[in-house]
Amino acid sequence: MAHRLPLWKRCIPQYPIYWKGDPQRYLFLPQFWMKMVKPKGKVPPNRVQFIVHPQMSKIDIKNYLEKIYKVPVVSVSTRVYEGEEKKHPEKRYVAFREDDYKMAFVQLGGDHTFEFPDIFDGKKTNIEKEVEEFKNLKKKQSIDEQKNWSKLSIPPWFR
Repeated sequence: MAHRLPLWKRCIPQYPIYWKGDPQRYLFLPQFWMKMVKPKGKVPPNRVQFIVHPQMSKIDIKNYLEKIYKVPVVSVSTRVYEGEEKKHPEKRYVAFREDDYKMAFVQLGGDHTFEFPDIFDGKKTNIEKEVEEFKNLKKKQSIDEQKNWSKLSIPPWFR
């Protein structure tokens, strides 16, 4: 079995040049991929962020959205981010580094906007509630430690 490369590491081959007299390709399926991601901060509703294939250019991104999805695009800006360095849990050296990725920031034209849907309808899951409780307990513990900073070596039941 041959070694398989994941989609994001594959090199995109050049699309064959059309010469007069060659058969036309009626269906163009690009090997590029785009993944829509939720922005970390607040952005206007006409701005969308994508993680894209590293070989995609701004023109490729604009054509991809306009031709395939028929979404008008005003501007595209891209940035390449370095992958995080993952350190070994017990030792101090870097065990491996995640792959670099390319982020595209697209401004939609006209009255087109996009908002991520709320799939949980505003309900919090049990895990989120537990995380909030844990954060509250941690905050309370840090406040107690700040009050009794000189008595940290004494057990709390004896203070």
